[in-house]
Amino acid sequence: MVRIAGLAGNRGRNLMHLAAVEPGGAEVTVVCTDDTTAPVLSSAADRGIPTEVVERGDDSTADHEARLLDRLEDYEVDLVCMDGYMRVLSGELLDALPPTLNVHPSLLPAFRGENAHEQALAAGVRTTGCTVHVATETLDAGPIVTQEAVPVYEDDDADDLKRRVLYEAEFKAYPRAVRWFAENRVTVDDDGVTIEGDESGAFPVRRTASEDRRRTLRYGENPHQDAALYADDGFDGASVVHADRLNEGAKALSYNNYNDADAALGLVREFDDPAAAVIKHTNPAGCATADSLVNAYDDALTTDEMSAFGGIVALNRTCDAKTAESIVESFKEVVVAPGYTDGALDALAAKDDLRVLDVGSLNARRDASAEKPVVGGRLVQERDDWAPTRDDLSVVTDRAPTDDEAETMLFAWRVLKHVKSNGIVLASGTETVGIGMGQVSRVDAVRLAAMKADEHAEGKSVEGAVMASDAFFPFPDGVERAAEAGVEAVIQPGGSVNDEDVIAAADDHGMAMAFTGTRCFRHD
Repeated sequence: MVRIAGLAGNRGRNLMHLAAVEPGGAEVTVVCTDDTTAPVLSSAADRGIPTEVVERGDDSTADHEARLLDRLEDYEVDLVCMDGYMRVLSGELLDALPPTLNVHPSLLPAFRGENAHEQALAAGVRTTGCTVHVATETLDAGPIVTQEAVPVYEDDDADDLKRRVLYEAEFKAYPRAVRWFAENRVTVDDDGVTIEGDESGAFPVRRTASEDRRRTLRYGENPHQDAALYADDGFDGASVVHADRLNEGAKALSYNNYNDADAALGLVREFDDPAAAVIKHTNPAGCATADSLVNAYDDALTTDEMSAFGGIVALNRTCDAKTAESIVESFKEVVVAPGYTDGALDALAAKDDLRVLDVGSLNARRDASAEKPVVGGRLVQERDDWAPTRDDLSVVTDRAPTDDEAETMLFAWRVLKHVKSNGIVLASGTETVGIGMGQVSRVDAVRLAAMKADEHAEGKSVEGAVMASDAFFPFPDGVERAAEAGVEAVIQPGGSVNDEDVIAAADDHGMAMAFTGTRCFRHD
């Protein structure tokens, strides 16, 4: 455990934050100040942290520092953290102390000394922040351990900037630096500071996001929630954020529109053949590929036209007039495509509030990672770009799938990747028949998919369909329920302790089953 001695001059908010979060298990064991009225004294006392006051009297700097060292000798200290301690420490004191850190409210070497926020505003910079550095005899010039940036806005004053730098920069950077010391990853020598493992790559040790607000939205998921859209202006791939709106007279897109449109675009990008999908609440209501875009759309729509009402349509080809005319036959919120013919735009323009997005070429790059904010941080992962080929299918039943069934398995899996878990897709050919999504029970997802197919699919049947499951079946009941509904082939990851029982159930019903060895959960 790293034991910290804090040197504070006022409130010591950074020190109290370190005490609260204990980065890397570090503990503030004593707080020292030279001011008997410093508010940090009561804050430390409230936390049970011992305090020492070493007032600056008429004696010399050397005598004062000697008294400070004398007080600290009563404590075991591994690291010293300065926080508003308005003294430049001598080389003799720094040599006698453990490694000593200071946090300065600017991105050094810019704006050294006092009034860093006023200096930043006077200089007209658009970004400032904080620097955690090793303290030296020279003011604000020691080797840098880490920095954190914050934006400077047009309406900022010094108080605004001070508050933002403290909470959005110092409260991140200082604990990070302390954690690195606690993990024994910091080397300080004549060449400066080296942090072991401070590397880039797919998952760098530190991330800096720079995004600009593109627009304020009418509201969030619900009318009582405020919302805004932020854009990464360095991104040049196909996205609904950067898409051209081709009917500016229509009402603005909502938070939910953007979210659903992004999900729809991700689904149709799975396919090389003409593909269409209808999305509702980020789940597919239907998806299909076909020899033409209009046939793909019609096949997708008839999976569940009732649920598709008010949904988002995504296409992976330039939208032509026939497809557009089919789309406007029922109410849709948004159409997403990599282009539109003039005839298609004429047809779509007939619907006043239908938002039409041109996302550009789908061959352009996409983000390699996906992320989700959680309270206190973000989850970041690689995108699930994997989908099985014929060679990835491991047949485990007595009956092997036919060529047509195998083709449907591969199609269904690509759709399934975009269905919220627990997810089940029933498909025939290269079109969906029924989709069961977001269930906490896999057998309930099977029941829902079969019910959707029986009650909502137009001109489709579960009879002879292929079932895709995003994770293994823990018991035979899901396969048995599918067989009762008419399913004749199954694709699933496998890997359950009860695989043998599940395979036996499939064999009993004359079903073909293939394992992929890989699951495709979607939890967001």
